[in-house]
Amino acid sequence: MTAGALTTIRTDWSSEEVQALFAQPFNDLLFQAQTVHRANFDPNSVQVSTLLSIKTGACPEDCKYCPQSNRYDTGLEAEKLMEVEKVLAEARAAKASGTTRFCMGAAWRSPKKKDMPYVTAMVKGVKEMGLETCMTLGMLTGEQATELAEAGLDYYNHNLDTSPEFYGDIITTRTYQDRLGTLGNVRDAGIKVCSGGIVGMGESIKDRAGLLLQLANLPVQPESVPINMLVKVEGTPMAEVEDLDPFDFIRTIAVARIMMPKSHVRLSAGRESMNEEMHALAYFAGANSIFYGEKLLTTPNPKANKDLALFDRLGIKPEERDVEHDDDAQSQALLGAVEQATNDRFFYDATA
Repeated sequence: MTAGALTTIRTDWSSEEVQALFAQPFNDLLFQAQTVHRANFDPNSVQVSTLLSIKTGACPEDCKYCPQSNRYDTGLEAEKLMEVEKVLAEARAAKASGTTRFCMGAAWRSPKKKDMPYVTAMVKGVKEMGLETCMTLGMLTGEQATELAEAGLDYYNHNLDTSPEFYGDIITTRTYQDRLGTLGNVRDAGIKVCSGGIVGMGESIKDRAGLLLQLANLPVQPESVPINMLVKVEGTPMAEVEDLDPFDFIRTIAVARIMMPKSHVRLSAGRESMNEEMHALAYFAGANSIFYGEKLLTTPNPKANKDLALFDRLGIKPEERDVEHDDDAQSQALLGAVEQATNDRFFYDATA
């Protein structure tokens, strides 16, 4: 690849091209991905986000992987929307631990009009702390996206989950076009897009290629691309799905990096089952963002101090964020978190 090709964003990928990337010998694929990664990012820097579920469970959707659906008996207790001040208290603790982005998720099909004043107040409060803000609330209308943008929301997460062809085997209560429509509304409102998917649900390599094809060929590629590895939860229809080969997960990370060279590729759900070597390989393949904290959605995630200890061993540093104020305090928090991995708080994510 030429130097220019390493940094060029393409939105005209073909299915054949993507499948050819997946078919490469593993070492060749990783070499290409690492080369693209180095041309666009500091290879020893990883963006750190903290996630909090602001409303858990009782979701009416039928996503077969999700313990938050009210259609499955997983033992999860539903919780109402958190109070604004409680959310802001968690954000303060996250900032003190070195986080640069605070993500808030609610298990809704879509937010109701009565919910919007509360979630916009959360965005404004977190933003005032000098943190980047992210939300995932389900489907959004254009009006709702604009309201969140005016409150100062930086990122909105709405995953495509899988390929259009496999999608109907996983979800029937929301169409693929519904998801694409929300991403369009978010982009039109001027909010950055966070969108990815899940691997390990029984999909084929062609389906993984199809997911990345949809993401890379959006009019503007997502700024963040979370790649989740299925967490099998008892009570969901996916509880007995065959385990994913770890190398297939790494291949997906690598292909995502090659196809979306300027996007942050995020290690998301499933990290609790990954050993340190698999984490290191994922970073080498081009992953440069993690969800940080002890819970993702309603499933386990590695402890924050475990992540930071591995960063230290690998020579990786948390990515710093340019903010309008508190730059020195933010830098000190990040450095202190690496040396003293003492964050024992619990955070939750409702991204789906």
